[in-house]
Amino acid sequence: MINNELSGRILAAVDTQFDEQLNATAELVACPSLRAGEEAAQDLIEQRLRALDLEVDRWTLASPDLEKHPGYGPPTVDYNVMTNVVGTYRPAQERGNSLILNGHIDVVPEGPRAQWSRSPWDAEVRDGWMYGRGAGDMKAGLIANLFAFDAISKAGLELTGRVHLQSVVEEECTGNGSLAALLRGYVADAVIIPEPEDDALVRANVGVLWFTARVTGNPTHPREMANGFNAIDAAYDVVAALRELEESWNRDKGNHRYFEDLEHPINFNIGCIQGGDWPSSVPAWCEVRVRVATYPGTTADEAWGEIVRRVEQASQGAPFDVELTPDGFYADGYVLEPGSDAEALLEQTHEATFASPLTSFTTPGYLDGRVFVNYGNIPTLVYGPVSENIHAFDERVSVESIRKCTKSIALFLASWCGVSERR
Repeated sequence: MINNELSGRILAAVDTQFDEQLNATAELVACPSLRAGEEAAQDLIEQRLRALDLEVDRWTLASPDLEKHPGYGPPTVDYNVMTNVVGTYRPAQERGNSLILNGHIDVVPEGPRAQWSRSPWDAEVRDGWMYGRGAGDMKAGLIANLFAFDAISKAGLELTGRVHLQSVVEEECTGNGSLAALLRGYVADAVIIPEPEDDALVRANVGVLWFTARVTGNPTHPREMANGFNAIDAAYDVVAALRELEESWNRDKGNHRYFEDLEHPINFNIGCIQGGDWPSSVPAWCEVRVRVATYPGTTADEAWGEIVRRVEQASQGAPFDVELTPDGFYADGYVLEPGSDAEALLEQTHEATFASPLTSFTTPGYLDGRVFVNYGNIPTLVYGPVSENIHAFDERVSVESIRKCTKSIALFLASWCGVSERR
């Protein structure tokens, strides 16, 4: 790691700009970036990348190569109007390691606003926390990447390694944004993704599949229910079959490294359900949207095949039909193998900032780290601030944790890429 004198200058630069960093985060939170509505927020990111004198690349996701990739998840939105933004720094002479600083701009829906204590787009700071949809997941981390990078310059230094600062879409639903960036040629010696991970490093995470199960029945008038078949009732049978598969996979956790001690690592979420056309008609259809987790080492194709077989068994001989359609994540999980130089350096920069050892953990959630690890063979450090209630009401992120994570990332940048005195 760089020496104490240089470290002190960089840490001081983060502190000097920290109020501005919080303001930038609040501005981004106040710009809703729900799926297929991210462009205004990407405009803000592009402006900041240009202000840092970076080479800016902005492109739409629509691509035949992306669609053919095994890590691609089928979307339900128009990729011709959705963009990624990448800012690239290239030193005059590239002597140090290269680095990708990645983050996603998209956020999940806010839900009923009446159940928030105030507007989800307000970005209020109260009692050491910043509130708002996306504050933790992951606009604080996205802005931290920019300010960690800028701290090097503000400290009177310049990096000697190439850096790509990425703001991607689609992390919350397919992972296709980061995959598109990789396919565009953005590779490096390491990746940092400051997701809200409680000041810790993610060792492994699950794969995820999204799909819709459409059940069709036989409509009749309710007075003749015995002559029809209720598709909504039948959907419960499909869900029951999926629950049996979920428990079967959880019983197998002891055979999957890093997942043995998790209480319930595999979760099947019934996220949406709708069906029928009229209260006084036996419903002819019901659609259930499902999110399924899988272990690393189980491919999406293998998991999908088992899901299809289990549902077919449940519907065999029944008076209803079920059609399964993938419509989002089709992603394998991954393991960050210990022992990389990047992880060893992060341990040092974390301890220098937090005065405590870096810990790692396994998460049953999805992360874009799988793109860089599985398809780029790049050590990927998913590591970011303490947050609460992500994907829930009153989402919030710890202000002091943002500060410390920004410092750790800035020290990592300087040490990994190398620095020289700015001319």
